[in-house]
Amino acid sequence: MRKLAIIASIALPMLGGTAMAQETVKIGYIDPLSGGGASVGEGGLKTFQFLAEELNAKGGILGKKVEIVPLDNKTNPQESLIQAQKAIDSGVRYLTQGNGSSVAGALTDFVTKYNERNPGKEVLYFNYAAVDPVLTNEKCSFYHFRWDANSDIKMEALTNYMKTTPSIKKVYLINQDYSFGQSVRTQARAMLKTKRADVEIVGDELHPLLKITDFAPYVAKIKASGADSVVTGNWGQDIALLLKAAADAGLKVNWYTYYAGGAGGPTAIKQTGLNHQVFQITEGFANIDHKTSTDFEKTFRAKVNLSLWYPRAVNEMRMFAAAAEKAKSLEPVKVAQALEDAKFEVFNGGDGVMRKDDHQFFQPIYISSFGERTEKEPFDEENTGWGWKLAAKVDTKDTMLPTTCKMERP
Repeated sequence: MRKLAIIASIALPMLGGTAMAQETVKIGYIDPLSGGGASVGEGGLKTFQFLAEELNAKGGILGKKVEIVPLDNKTNPQESLIQAQKAIDSGVRYLTQGNGSSVAGALTDFVTKYNERNPGKEVLYFNYAAVDPVLTNEKCSFYHFRWDANSDIKMEALTNYMKTTPSIKKVYLINQDYSFGQSVRTQARAMLKTKRADVEIVGDELHPLLKITDFAPYVAKIKASGADSVVTGNWGQDIALLLKAAADAGLKVNWYTYYAGGAGGPTAIKQTGLNHQVFQITEGFANIDHKTSTDFEKTFRAKVNLSLWYPRAVNEMRMFAAAAEKAKSLEPVKVAQALEDAKFEVFNGGDGVMRKDDHQFFQPIYISSFGERTEKEPFDEENTGWGWKLAAKVDTKDTMLPTTCKMERP
């Protein structure tokens, strides 16, 4: 009897800890909170914390409070795996990450292998911004879901827009030297050749990821090339510092970008004086005429003191909650099954769908330009007085590219 009492005294606190853990839905946020990517990582963290508060104000997910667990990966794949294991060891069964496709590739492999070794204890990885197409093609996984349009989808839309601009004659490509940046340059070359064979690629530059502190030498090469347009997938400090160097050098070209709206980008654009000559392709932006997202933007800015860079994060969190409700479970495999082919009205309006074949989310995407505002553009960025203005919209059905994914399901 004494032995049983001792065992019970040990077991009860352990059981109590498990019960307490089950009262909270923990989401491990693995992104840079230090180093060159910290500005976007911190912005993303604040966004997910705001969204967790939004869900908690409505009763959480299946009555459980949502908690965001911040984990600094320093934009390093190896560090990301350490942080992922740390999260799992603390009871986290949902991970989210976005900044860096090299990180995303490592996390996808890690989560897939972990789940194979630990049936019944599976973990899901929600990708909100890493857009290398390989992640939903050759390296697709049942345990990975992506809410951002992949790089090929974005480049298809950008080049469709560029082909209608006859003034584009000479294009310079500058991108970060890793899987995503390499994908941007390859597809830009291929798609421009098909759609505008008359366009000349006058430069094609790759540079280290988040290592360059002065882009003046790169801008000098762009200027010397005679380019009238630049195409870049740069993000974080690499787009802000590139645009700042362009402003300092007086480089007067059009820019076709993925992430010019990130931290520091709008300020640098204003400094260039390029009024509506910097374009960005996104799944949404503040000045879309859509009441519920406009109301959200006002509340978000007042609370967080940032503009919403990631409408896709809103879609991710809300779809997660809806999938758990549909599955009546927070077991990751059941939530994953509920997400497959799920249809959803997206944050900025319109229909979205999570394709079962590869777990790529499809939604309307927009090309916008940055510059002076009218009464139709109520929001500025970074107190510049300038804001994003609609240039073109691509409907969901027109974003759907085929996949080579051959997914193995549990």
